[in-house]
Amino acid sequence: MSDPTDPGPSRWARGSRSAGRWAVRVLVALVGAVLAVVVFGRISAPIGPFDATLAFRPVGGGAQVAVPPLGSLAVDVYDGPLRLEIQLQRVDQDRARALAADPVRLAGVVDEVTADLRSALVRLGWTTAGLALAGAALTSFVIYRRRWEPLFAVGITTALLVTTAGVGVATWRPEALSQPTYTGLLVNANSLIGSAEDIAARFDAYRASLEDLVANVGSLYATLSALPDPGGTTDSVVLLHVSDLHLNPAGFDLMREVVDQFQVDGVLDTGDITDWGSRPENRLITSVGTLGVPYVYIRGNHDSTTTAGLIATQPKATVLDDSAVTVAGIQIVGTADPRFTPDKTTGDDEAGPDVLTESGSGLADFVGTLDEPPAVAMVHEPKQALPLDGVVPLVLAGHTHERAVSVMDGGTRLMVEGSTGGAGLRGLQGEEPTPLTCTVLYLDPDTGLLLAYDEITLGGLGETEVTIQRTVVPLAEAAAGTGTKSPSSPAN
Repeated sequence: MSDPTDPGPSRWARGSRSAGRWAVRVLVALVGAVLAVVVFGRISAPIGPFDATLAFRPVGGGAQVAVPPLGSLAVDVYDGPLRLEIQLQRVDQDRARALAADPVRLAGVVDEVTADLRSALVRLGWTTAGLALAGAALTSFVIYRRRWEPLFAVGITTALLVTTAGVGVATWRPEALSQPTYTGLLVNANSLIGSAEDIAARFDAYRASLEDLVANVGSLYATLSALPDPGGTTDSVVLLHVSDLHLNPAGFDLMREVVDQFQVDGVLDTGDITDWGSRPENRLITSVGTLGVPYVYIRGNHDSTTTAGLIATQPKATVLDDSAVTVAGIQIVGTADPRFTPDKTTGDDEAGPDVLTESGSGLADFVGTLDEPPAVAMVHEPKQALPLDGVVPLVLAGHTHERAVSVMDGGTRLMVEGSTGGAGLRGLQGEEPTPLTCTVLYLDPDTGLLLAYDEITLGGLGETEVTIQRTVVPLAEAAAGTGTKSPSSPAN
């Protein structure tokens, strides 16, 4: 029996409990609104020749445009709880051809993109608002089971949306559009189209440069979508061959973007990841451990044993030196360049053929000890590949900074990569900059035979050309390098 003299909870306590209940109701409505926007708040829309997806995400203000595999750019153009995210998915070939064939339309590509983007943003805004209101109302009704709760949730969410829009309008900074932050290969965008100050002063020149960039990116995506199937109906193992990065950050960016875009199963690096093999250089190469896929490396003539040891400590990385590793079911062997000659001015860079041939013979002897012949062998110098002719079906090499593909006398295919790092600083010594190259390999998961390969080439410093060329290897030609010579046979 209650005491009639008990005054009950104080006014402050009653007010606190009431405020707490209201706060929980507000939180429930906001959680429902955010979940609806995150899960369903994405639209698809054409933007010029591109098919794009747009979404608002509750991760802070500003806008981000992703252009895989080239990278992304972000602009701090407004504040608030929602960030605009745009991802260019692919190029519509019909729209791209119509644009390229009509000089009038091509001249107005910037206006067309602007109009398409404005229309898509209006649709995205209404879609996001509708989803937020519906999510808040539904969540409140499910939890509280009271008819009037959805009205309260809609009111709270409406107030939040109006406040968010007001903050965005009040903090709108159009000047930030000329100061984007680039990631990936787009880091070099300023060198392609000029600084932000120059863009503001020379808008016509900026329009022309932007049209070139759109055309180049469009060509890349059109090429990707038109490439023949590398393996017919057979799933293939996808490996990326890189070489001679020479500490060029753009080369590392290219490698990362290709790994993501092509869903690569592993990276095969045939050496010269550094210039001098020194400790200060080793800070950059630790990024190979962040790729998220197996990384197989052999030491080049510019790489020290310290460099190789550091790579060996990275996650999912393997350093081969007359040894083997299996990646996605494909057995790979490799050996290091027997030389360490980072200083070309000493005249010792080109050793005699004997030391290189002996190195290749040592790897061929190691192959003879394996139960099954490997699918791929990795060397740095092409001369090391000669004793492997007929021992393995495919040999990967680098060193020359010039891409070349050939079939040796015993049927083994030799693929010499160019320079994924554009030869580093050395690439600037000639009249023309060295292009950045890498090759995507498609191998049969059962036999390990090469089915096809994509040769990716990016123009060197100051150039904007991007090309991808696919070559499909006939099955008979792919198998020609197998079984022609015993792995333990002496080299020619």
